[in-house]
Amino acid sequence: MEKQKLNRLGSESLAQGIPLSENDALQAQSRKVDELIVQLHRKSELNRQSGQA
Repeated sequence: MEKQKLNRLGSESLAQGIPLSENDALQAQSRKVDELIVQLHRKSELNRQSGQA
C-alpha cells in the first residue's frame, strides 16, 4: 500500500514536470517506505537467527 502511494506520487510528479528530488511529499513517502523495508529486514533477520538457535 505504501509503495503504491509512492509510485502514484512519483507518476503525478513526473506528469506535472516536477523533479522527483524536489517533491517533498514524494521524498517523505520514500523515507517511510525505506523505514518499512528496514523493519521487515530486521524482523526477517531475527526470525532467521532464532530459527538457527
